[in-house]
Amino acid sequence: MSTTTSLTRRSNRFAYFFIAPAALCFVLFLAVPILYAIFISFRREQVVGLGLGAGGRTEIWAGLHNYTAVLSDPEFLASAVRVLIYGCVLVPVMLGLALLFALLLDSRRARVRRFARIAIFLPYAVPAVISSVLWGFLYLPGTSRFHHVAEAMGGGLPDILSPQLVLLAVANIGIWGGTGFNMVVLYTSLKSVPGELYEAATLDGCDEVRIATRIKVPMILPSLIMTAVFSIIATLQVFAEPMLLRPLTNSISTTWSPLMRIYRDAFIQNDIYIASAGSVLVALATFVISFGFLRLVRGQAFAQEER
Repeated sequence: MSTTTSLTRRSNRFAYFFIAPAALCFVLFLAVPILYAIFISFRREQVVGLGLGAGGRTEIWAGLHNYTAVLSDPEFLASAVRVLIYGCVLVPVMLGLALLFALLLDSRRARVRRFARIAIFLPYAVPAVISSVLWGFLYLPGTSRFHHVAEAMGGGLPDILSPQLVLLAVANIGIWGGTGFNMVVLYTSLKSVPGELYEAATLDGCDEVRIATRIKVPMILPSLIMTAVFSIIATLQVFAEPMLLRPLTNSISTTWSPLMRIYRDAFIQNDIYIASAGSVLVALATFVISFGFLRLVRGQAFAQEER
């Protein structure tokens, strides 16, 4: 008995040894920066006298002043509402297309599945910076082939970078890049569904549409919820797409999204205290919305898993 206990303890020591590098990286590059951001979000800089010299500026405790300033800023509130509308457009469309493609690929009549999977997934492999630049040139009337073709046919296309349509332009980039990843997740989940269920449904007279809606979709509901949570988190942190489209249009301001406003405060206005408070608020909003969504759909998801 003592020998077994000794071997178990020795194995545990080796396990801690192997996970130590990952734990150290997590602490140094994630936990410590987060704690430091929370700490300085309660601080602010005070100018002493003329603000010159080594003692001209000092850091003091600010309490909730920074959070009050962020929450009372109309630009921050407008950016938050804008991102919520953006999410209401992007998440349903992206997940709907991903689910549709996954069901089509899982259909018995599907052909060239491998090529289709690669073709649909490929946009996800393109970095957001590159895809935003590519789509930006496709949006510009002077460089877009779509506009040239429409003009050659005697028609015209609306300016998608206009203030009325720019949100759809940003959402299109996210949909184009994220559909493939979610499709692969859902398709993989579909492949784990027992084939006997499909055979039994076919014998009962169900066609492909009924099998998809009554068997496949309920069976992969936990995976669908997981992709929805990841998509919500990514939506609330949208930054690269509007930031890279901003030089191409006047419809996107420096505070178009909350992260763009945080970037402006930290690196343009050099106010890391307000920026830290904004980043903490965005993190809290992401946690609350994601946790609330999970609480809302948790019963259905776990009920399917238990079945």
